[in-house]
Amino acid sequence: MRGRHHRPALLPSLVAGLVLTLLAASPALASTYRYWSFWDGAGGTWAYATQGPSSARPADGSVQGFHFVVSKDAADQAAPPRADADFAAICSATAPVAGRKRIALVIDFGTPAEAQAGETPPQDAPRTACAQVGPDATTAEALAEVAKPLRYNSAALLCAVSGYPKQGCGEPVADTAATTAPVEPADSGSDGGGPSAGLLAGIAAVAALGAAAFWQSRRRRTR
Repeated sequence: MRGRHHRPALLPSLVAGLVLTLLAASPALASTYRYWSFWDGAGGTWAYATQGPSSARPADGSVQGFHFVVSKDAADQAAPPRADADFAAICSATAPVAGRKRIALVIDFGTPAEAQAGETPPQDAPRTACAQVGPDATTAEALAEVAKPLRYNSAALLCAVSGYPKQGCGEPVADTAATTAPVEPADSGSDGGGPSAGLLAGIAAVAALGAAAFWQSRRRRTR
């Protein structure tokens, strides 16, 4: 009988442990990063790219953007390049060639406030270029045509464009005060940087069950 009374009392501690585990497992509570964000300019409007530049194979006439930002790695947090996704304006001086495709590129090095300590963006305004590449070329290959040197890490994450920044690759930023202004999410169901609704609902459910078990155990003791 004695063991039966003590067993329910362990539930609040177990619930607390589960809640802490769920929170620790969520990347949402993490952090802000300094990194090269990748954007698709389809239809003249910037949208956070759904795949990496090494796998994206844009069609002729596409616009692709890169923006060095300090933000959470999510579409509803990062700011798009500070230039229009205008293929005609970028590639008008590049004549089409049979068997090749033209990709308009916008490269935004960000602001001095977003730069790593000791570094300065190569230029203030975004750079634009028209890459003419093979029909099966990826965005990464198009970028390499106009913005060398590029630097990648062992996980194929783009770390530097035109040699900027000189070091580092997507590290967390301790001071988040200088983050870029967030933009409205294109899709409310996108995976953002904050805790997901499912995670919060799960934590609330676990906490509610724990509270019920706790009060039930108290009632048994008072009988």
